[in-house]
Amino acid sequence: METPYTCRQTLKTPAPISCLTEGPSGHFFAGSDDGSVRVYNQETLKVVKAIRGLGEVSSIVCMAHSAGGLGDIWVASDRHALRFTMDTEKMILAKADATLTLELGAKNDDVLNELSLNQKNSQLAFCLDSGTVGVADLSTKQITHMKTSHDNICGTVKFIPDRPSELVSGGYDSRLLHHDFHQRTISSRFDLGMSHLSESSGVLMSPPFILSSAMSPSGVLAVGTADGRVWIGTSGEKMSRVSSGTSVNKKRRKWEGLKQDGAFTADVGHGPITALAFIGPRTLFTSTLMGKVTLHEVGGPTADGKLDLSAKWMKATTDVNKVNGIIATGDLIIIGGLSERGEGMIEVWEKEPKSGDV
Repeated sequence: METPYTCRQTLKTPAPISCLTEGPSGHFFAGSDDGSVRVYNQETLKVVKAIRGLGEVSSIVCMAHSAGGLGDIWVASDRHALRFTMDTEKMILAKADATLTLELGAKNDDVLNELSLNQKNSQLAFCLDSGTVGVADLSTKQITHMKTSHDNICGTVKFIPDRPSELVSGGYDSRLLHHDFHQRTISSRFDLGMSHLSESSGVLMSPPFILSSAMSPSGVLAVGTADGRVWIGTSGEKMSRVSSGTSVNKKRRKWEGLKQDGAFTADVGHGPITALAFIGPRTLFTSTLMGKVTLHEVGGPTADGKLDLSAKWMKATTDVNKVNGIIATGDLIIIGGLSERGEGMIEVWEKEPKSGDV
């Protein structure tokens, strides 16, 4: 049995929490529907800095500096990505303090949903309500749109670890697209809608819109859908395998994470899976919209090639009525969303010491 977590503290904000991200130097960032960003110290859980006066904040990514401190952040607000330098004297920053603003949505209603930074902090991936996926080169400010977009809202985009030109996106069209963004081509794709047909009737039950995704450092992809399922793709995993007495660790030409021989779908909750977070190569948290949080382990493949997802621990939120984000950092799980009354709410859970620990 995994070590359980207990709720350490609940933090309230005036507007619903729309996104959370882990920050450097023991901090985390919370974006809100009212256009504000709050920076919390993980130890004291006090707000140490804030940004106000943006449009609705949908995503935040951090660029840590080697010198420490809070570094720079990118904030997705409406159709713009704004960069802020957080190591300033100012306690409260405004939109005018942005050091760079990129317009990524073509029309007013084409809003940004998620930002993702590559490992070198040199490329910023983004996805839009129109279904478009793109990449901004942060040294040249050049913006590239992928030739193939989603047929509906694209809600999530991630760079693939150790792959300098590859990313994967998921949309409300229930499709996963694996892009080579240098070539602007599709390397592979997978349609979750086809895989979710009911075996008995051949009828699609509830549409498996892709709402959330997480990528482990080893290249395992997890995707959360609107119908309470998690799709796991392990074929792109980096690992040493011993085969016929020799260790094999050959880097494939392309990431193969959407291949079906290393993928499976698991039912993990009633209702939409709105947030996912890996805490190990094959260990992840899932959260439903209504706050059922589960810690899972991806197992296999077994001798017959089967993979599975086993639940290790489960707990429901008490104050967060609808979950929009989850991060796992050190011994903490931080869950953000809104209360029953529509206020912003963050629950901070802490790992309980094992019996025998001092």
